[in-house]
Amino acid sequence: MQAVVLAAGKGTRLEPLTEDKPKALVEVNGKPIIEDVFDNLLAIGATELIVVVGHLKEQIIERYDDEYRGVPITYAHQRKQLGLAHAILQAEPHVDDDFVLMLGDNVFRANLGDVLNRQQEDRADAAFLVEEVPWDEASRYGVLDTNEYGEVVEVMEKPDDPPSNLVMTGFYTFTPAIFHACHLVQPSARGEYELPDAIDLLIQSGRTIDALRMDGWRIDVGYPEDRDRAEERIREEAEAVQPAE
Repeated sequence: MQAVVLAAGKGTRLEPLTEDKPKALVEVNGKPIIEDVFDNLLAIGATELIVVVGHLKEQIIERYDDEYRGVPITYAHQRKQLGLAHAILQAEPHVDDDFVLMLGDNVFRANLGDVLNRQQEDRADAAFLVEEVPWDEASRYGVLDTNEYGEVVEVMEKPDDPPSNLVMTGFYTFTPAIFHACHLVQPSARGEYELPDAIDLLIQSGRTIDALRMDGWRIDVGYPEDRDRAEERIREEAEAVQPAE
């Protein structure tokens, strides 16, 4: 199973943590976020990691070279950070078939394997993990709109007036159909090629899209306080499994 990791971002909102390193190498509880991502992917069976790098990419390449825990790494280069759909296209030449996609700035403790299983069972063109967030936070993410039957009918990136508080979490499975959709995406008002726009094209073309609600938790490490929350959550869980004295 091939897994694509998007790790090209600069992480401006994470400053000063990203003053001298790419966003993916910011440490959470003494471990770079991207290693947490790698470990999650290996746990669900990834046999190849395709890492899309950009800002300060040499730090990631020098640190991990061509493998992580025996799993080969292939690097794809996003020379200009023009959005997630654009980043995915940089990985296209290296992807052979269905693949998993994970953002390189999220800490997950969740049911990732269930998403993979659901896509395979339904033979869907995409499946992704979703969660409910407070309404005032929904505009930070890709937001889903659903119909009365709970089916995904639209996905939009960081809307000013979100139609729901159900958002994508940064873990997806795709067939190669996503590449065609990414090629068709037009720049958003932000000047970026947005992944939710590509997924929305799949939906509008009648492709099967599955969305699974998250069982567990994840933290999008976008700001320094998010890093602190992730560290606190990890430590709380570690303390909870400590044997009683």
